[in-house]
Amino acid sequence: MEKPLTPAEIVKELDKYIIGQNEAKRSVAIALRNRWRRQQVKDPALREEIAPKNIIMIGPTGVGKTEIARRLARLAQSPFLKIEATKFTEVGYVGRDVESMVRDLTELAVNMVKQEEYKKVEAKAKELAEERILDFLYPRPRTRRKPRPVKPQGEGDQGAQLPLLEVSSSEQAREEETREKMRKLFRSGKLDNRYVEIEIEDRGLPMIEIFAGSGLEEMDISFKEMLGNILPRRTKRRKLKVPEAYEMLVEEEKQRLVDMEKVVKAAIERVEHAGIIFLDEIDKIVGRDAMKGPDVSREGVQRDLLPLVEGSTVTTKYGMVKTDHILFIASGAFHTSKPSDLIPELQGRFPIRVELHPLTKDDFVRILQEPENALISQYQALLATEGVELVFEPEAIEEIAKIASDVNTRTENIGARRLHTIMERLLEDLSFEAPELQGQKITITVGYVREKLQDVIKDEDLSRYIL
Repeated sequence: MEKPLTPAEIVKELDKYIIGQNEAKRSVAIALRNRWRRQQVKDPALREEIAPKNIIMIGPTGVGKTEIARRLARLAQSPFLKIEATKFTEVGYVGRDVESMVRDLTELAVNMVKQEEYKKVEAKAKELAEERILDFLYPRPRTRRKPRPVKPQGEGDQGAQLPLLEVSSSEQAREEETREKMRKLFRSGKLDNRYVEIEIEDRGLPMIEIFAGSGLEEMDISFKEMLGNILPRRTKRRKLKVPEAYEMLVEEEKQRLVDMEKVVKAAIERVEHAGIIFLDEIDKIVGRDAMKGPDVSREGVQRDLLPLVEGSTVTTKYGMVKTDHILFIASGAFHTSKPSDLIPELQGRFPIRVELHPLTKDDFVRILQEPENALISQYQALLATEGVELVFEPEAIEEIAKIASDVNTRTENIGARRLHTIMERLLEDLSFEAPELQGQKITITVGYVREKLQDVIKDEDLSRYIL
């Protein structure tokens, strides 16, 4: 980050999207700030020894665990990967598969850095692409050679270089003036319907499919890249409209201007020092001695995860990546287990534990209105595209929050996700009829909310099925 945020500023930014859970926000804010602090330590040996303080978030589903981690990564401009820990308990699992999360994180980082570099060279790429388009529309004036005379038989092929025909300065000025006129027409969009024939690289290769099973992810050879380097590069000509050709040429120029070796080096550095891996449902890999059968050992998965969390080196197609300073954030509901049920070694690598609290009716009222991506704002924006103005009375919002809280209490508690199902059910008819309601203002009242949801609320079995 160019200007590192203080922990208080990080919490303030998280407050824009996540309601409550202040303890969890403080913990992740400190963890993020400590990364910057580590980079400021002058003694390189000591700096290398300072390990990240990994976090376990404990709380029911839908209370903001994943959202906190995702927003934190965006604030830090860090490569972020969310992965379900249960993925590694599937049939066919092989211990080395856990390394795939580091490979995926590296791939994300390379794309992230590449896009950043593309933005830096975008202006230059557009300039070069524009010149190439103009070359197709109206070629630059070039010096021309005199035609080579026919040589008498018996004469050798060696001879003096033929002189060039010089273009007069007045002719050159006229051609440049015409070219500038073409440039103005291009920029104003008056040439958008014209076609140009451009030559682009043909990246197509013979159809080769490799079916690799689970556990073969360490085979990082990219066959397409390998074959692309062996086979001669081919080009093909395509006839495109000017805007399409321009976009393709801009992308081509970006690729030429960006040094991929530097991109890969910067990406690996970013993964090693700023990467965040979010391990969801970690409670599902807590060992259960009573379980028997073909299921994968939960404790075995924990032991496979341990080297990554402790710090190891993973081979990727971009090079070796160290995991010593990647921040791991784990989360789980821990309904039938507790963090102390994890193997001791793994517990030791997650020293910070924070509990997220179940959401109340008041939290639901705030979630509906306050965040920058609030649900009510989303539905208002969606219906505004049909010319419908949607207004919610404060009492109606209170009623929606109350219903969400009641349903969570009586059935499974899925947290804020309940609001999505209730809002969709509430506005189903309006969403369907919106094209015929153009220009109207629709007010959602308490009566409307009760009318649409009363049957579902009264019948608990129906609420389980629909909400």
